[in-house]
Amino acid sequence: MKKTNAARILDRLKIDYELIEYEVDESDLSAIHLAETAGIPIEKVFKTLVLEGDKNGNFVCIIPGDKEIDLKKAAFASQNKKVSMIKMKDIEPLTGYIKGGCSPLGMKKSFPEFIDESAFNQSHIFISAGLRGMQIKIAPADLLMACNAKKAVILLENT
Repeated sequence: MKKTNAARILDRLKIDYELIEYEVDESDLSAIHLAETAGIPIEKVFKTLVLEGDKNGNFVCIIPGDKEIDLKKAAFASQNKKVSMIKMKDIEPLTGYIKGGCSPLGMKKSFPEFIDESAFNQSHIFISAGLRGMQIKIAPADLLMACNAKKAVILLENT
């Protein structure tokens, strides 16, 4: 199994993780489909979202794959007045990753990162390893440390 930049970062930090490969369906890159394909409970699959704030620039939110982000809560967490998702065409130039393979670890540039507090109800979660078809199984506290992230309440209610 090929090591990704994200996995090498975890190796360097001596953080325990597991790489999980799964079959990619280019027509459906959703976290829900990934969970079904890989046989992982959806509440353990977390997606990486890149946003832009009006005051503090770009930042990253890590949320459950079957939930939606609350932009007002994300603005509050990131100390912005207003935030928006970055355009899909800007993902790769900004992060070095493509849609469906964006890891919170090893982006081209370091951005502030926020992990939804719901992650900490799990013993481990799955995040992108930086390639489509590969996930990293990791303890939320280890991810928090590896990303130098903060816990935040950033989910839209009732999603």
